Amino acid sequence: MIDSHAHLFSDDFRQDLADVLNRSWAAGLEAIVVPGTNARTSREAVDLSARDERLFACVGIHPHEAVKATDEEFAGIAELAARPGVVAIGEIGLDFYYDFSPPERQEDVFRRQMLLAVERNLPVVIHTRESMSAAMEIVRSIARAHPAWRPESAGGEVKGRRGVFHCFTGTAEEARELFDLGFFVSFPGMVTFKNSPVVPVIKEIGLRNLLLETDSPYLAPVPHRGKRNEPSHLPLIAKAIAQILGVTPEEVVEYSTANAVRLFSLNIHVGTTQHL
Repeated sequence: MIDSHAHLFSDDFRQDLADVLNRSWAAGLEAIVVPGTNARTSREAVDLSARDERLFACVGIHPHEAVKATDEEFAGIAELAARPGVVAIGEIGLDFYYDFSPPERQEDVFRRQMLLAVERNLPVVIHTRESMSAAMEIVRSIARAHPAWRPESAGGEVKGRRGVFHCFTGTAEEARELFDLGFFVSFPGMVTFKNSPVVPVIKEIGLRNLLLETDSPYLAPVPHRGKRNEPSHLPLIAKAIAQILGVTPEEVVEYSTANAVRLFSLNIHVGTTQHL
């Protein structure tokens, strides 16, 4: 299993990160991807990746931070993007639910970081909330304008090389367009919530283009809902998706792990799914 999205630099993990990681490896995880949210946390994600070869960093400016992004911070993200252990630009995107940054500023910061990903030939990790249409328009225009950005290899049904829309809350139709553009989608613990709106979407789009994520320390799955989330809860998410689709948890792990390795170009040894 690979947790494709966990904020291990969070203050929630300051006191017991070593224990959190030990529980993750004991639960059967092979790797954890740690997306930054600004220059400081991106640097912390890179530092974490330097300390453990099973941790991989993403660097970027979250839409909540867009209004505070300076040219110096953009330069810092660009410098960090060249560091070992960095596998994507993220977490970037648009969030129109909260009023932390004006939409126009968010869109400018998002485009600028998408173009950095194109320049560095890195994938992106995208956050959306109440902003799917605007985010897809930006992604669509950049993907079409830069066909040489992480193009698909010949053959195969799974495409994603350009990025992942994490914590996906869009429609099945939107997901299918993203797949055609070279993106995956991922779902955290909300797949276990009663009457979760993502369940019918998962049933429609199936397994082939999914990643697993926890979004730790947020969105803990049932029975941990309302408490701190951590990567060791990933098997609960895999089992929930398996139940939704009527497949085995092992199949969910097989596809999602292969997709994460492909997307992030991970050079890891993948073990078994005996913990499921």
